[in-house]
Amino acid sequence: MKYYKLFFSILILIGTQSFCQEARFSAKQFSNGTGDTLNYRFLFPDFNPARKYPLVIFLHGSGERGDDNISQLQWGVMNFATDYNLKMYKSFVIAPQCPKDQTWDNFKEENFKWKFNDTASTVCELLLSLIDSTVKNYAIDVNRIYITGMSMGGIGTYDLIMRRPTLFAAAVPVCGAGDTSKASTIKDISLWIFHGAEDDIINSQNSLDMVVALTRAGAHPGFTLYPSVGHFSWTAAYSDPMLMEWLFRQKKANTE
Repeated sequence: MKYYKLFFSILILIGTQSFCQEARFSAKQFSNGTGDTLNYRFLFPDFNPARKYPLVIFLHGSGERGDDNISQLQWGVMNFATDYNLKMYKSFVIAPQCPKDQTWDNFKEENFKWKFNDTASTVCELLLSLIDSTVKNYAIDVNRIYITGMSMGGIGTYDLIMRRPTLFAAAVPVCGAGDTSKASTIKDISLWIFHGAEDDIINSQNSLDMVVALTRAGAHPGFTLYPSVGHFSWTAAYSDPMLMEWLFRQKKANTE
């Protein structure tokens, strides 16, 4: 009987911690003034307005799309809201929710290759406007803006950094894919790419090809390929303490 009590106590503790972390993300909605809106969650650090803090953009996968403004918190982003990480790595975090049947990116896939489209998706344009507004209205360190995403969000991460390469200091695409012909445009951004070797949804060859293209362009991307791991590589990636330590050390090139 005592083991059952211990088991249920642990479940209650985990549930309480998850609820507390979720409550740290304020529910918000951004409008561009022309009728388009974007739901998002916003994490405030315990900050001093006289100082500047990093901004993290977290892009969820296709399964979390919708309009409930909560599903995007299901995977990965909660790691930024733990007591430890809020203490060690104070930052603002934007977790937008992509509407149903839309995508972050506007790549075109042909013969398993991803091609960049000069026209951004509607949700991408909204998100870039939201980032600009947040930088304007909060104590954001413009030299430490980071973006990460998983699956559809990993693809979206490539899309956004290719559209605004001077905006971001670092990017972490997890099980994503992008246009390798655009590697030279993002070579100055610090990148750490993650993928599962046995991913049957987005083939890990996409990440391998991007690493090769970036290296040839003169970049030095980090790359982690998890053996015996399928599509859910984000579980290991976002719980890796080395990722947090690395990410928050990154600044734009040529900055103090």
